[in-house]
Amino acid sequence: MTDDGTRRGAALMASGTAVSRMLGLLRAMVMASAIGATGQAADAFAVANKLPNVLYMLLAGGVLNAILVPQVVRAYKRKAGQEYVDRLLTLGFAVLAGATVVLTLLAPVLVGLYSNFGNPTQNALATTFAYWCIPQLFFYGVYGLLGQVLNARGSFGPYMWAPAVNNLVAIAGFGLFIAVFGVWKTSGVVDASTWTGGQVALLAGAATLGVVAQAVVLIPALRRAGVHYRPRWGLRGSGLGAAGGVATWTLAGLGVGQLGYLVVSRVASAAPDAAVADGVTGTAVAGPAAYDVAFLIFMLPHSLVTVSLATALFTRLSAQAHDADVAGVRATLSSGLRVVGVFTVFATAAIVVLALPVTRVILATASAGSADAVASVVIAMVLGLPAFGAWSMFQRAYYAYEDARSMVPIQVAMAAVVALGAWASQMLLRPTLWVAGAGAAMTVSYVVGAGIAQWQLRRRLGGIDGARVLQVMARATLAAVVSAAVGFGVLLLLRIWLSTGLMASIIQCAVVGTLMGLAYAAALRLLRVRELDNLLMPVLRRLRGGRR
Repeated sequence: MTDDGTRRGAALMASGTAVSRMLGLLRAMVMASAIGATGQAADAFAVANKLPNVLYMLLAGGVLNAILVPQVVRAYKRKAGQEYVDRLLTLGFAVLAGATVVLTLLAPVLVGLYSNFGNPTQNALATTFAYWCIPQLFFYGVYGLLGQVLNARGSFGPYMWAPAVNNLVAIAGFGLFIAVFGVWKTSGVVDASTWTGGQVALLAGAATLGVVAQAVVLIPALRRAGVHYRPRWGLRGSGLGAAGGVATWTLAGLGVGQLGYLVVSRVASAAPDAAVADGVTGTAVAGPAAYDVAFLIFMLPHSLVTVSLATALFTRLSAQAHDADVAGVRATLSSGLRVVGVFTVFATAAIVVLALPVTRVILATASAGSADAVASVVIAMVLGLPAFGAWSMFQRAYYAYEDARSMVPIQVAMAAVVALGAWASQMLLRPTLWVAGAGAAMTVSYVVGAGIAQWQLRRRLGGIDGARVLQVMARATLAAVVSAAVGFGVLLLLRIWLSTGLMASIIQCAVVGTLMGLAYAAALRLLRVRELDNLLMPVLRRLRGGRR
């Protein structure tokens, strides 16, 4: 794929991801209006609805990145390529179906594993939600399998646009919940003991139906890409045996990573009850639901640029690795690190400055205590955004070489940092800060992971153009400091004139965010950082074309 092709692919994916993430924020707003952002019901649903995501990542998510794209890229260079894809999809669908049935039956065990609720009624509600939500695992898997095949065929857009359908369906369902039962302030659903079967079915059913739609909409796109799937059984001669070793090590790494999240989930679920015991109102304490909202904000800039660009570059990295083009891999990785770094450094500065206004906008109907609790977690998480972006690019390089084994020690170290950090937060901090402490531990883990990965890859590739990458990052950081100073100053002035309501928060985000962006772009120009041009070039070309 050419540079222009990569940029166009990244721009197409970024646009789809941007729409999906914006809808994701709207979904979070509607859901917070329906059941609140903190409290027993919100935390119970957060644990249950996270289970299919966790299980998908553990069972299939990373394996798809590790083996599917490199293998399919090679398969389509052979005459029997489609047969290989058919066998892989058939096996994947069968494994997903079997795992989904078994894990749904184990819902009570999984809820008990990933939560530490002190209230039996809340635990029972979470388990009921889980029976509705865990079947999402199968459809997440179908979405992942079909989407990665589309990516390998050079069709990037549908995979990134499909989550928008998911969010639309969920928003409609949550909106119907509000229409039928009212908002959390008047419906009384904050307390787990008040929930009825109809309320559970409508809320959790809407979430699951959205995931079903996300998978189904990829089927027409697959046909347009020239992929005509036929169920085929049998592994002999398919090449899957060679890929099995990669999958095994990928699963090992993901399993280790989930141990870290398991500790975080248990600490977060225990925080509200512990705070109540200390005399703090439970609905003003960050728990699993607050963690999810904070992580959604954290992931927004990562999804807009890092995931889109890394996915577009991955096919090129895989081809270069297959052709033993070390210089090409090094150049592609360097380009990705620099462009991602320029964006994530600014995103970090902007979100730190605007953490509270952004949170108040998303949680428009939440209490002031809930917004404050979530904002503290957002700041702790987002400080690790640049390192997380670099770690994501390094992962793609390992996957391009089908070397998941080398990442396992790194993932062990990262998981240990997260688990120990979350545990230390529980031991040393007051309950209101437990989830923020876990977010800070995540930030440290990304720094550790990116640091070890770059050291290993530098040895493997004979360098990663480190001096150039560090130079760009240093200049971008300086520009971000200037931008943050402008943002803080303007925000303080606006707070003198404006209240703390929803409209005031929207104005603060719009004005401060715009001025910070302009200040950052100007500083990058003065510092002669050109990576911003590479990032914006597809957009600028479209605008120029529109004028014509």
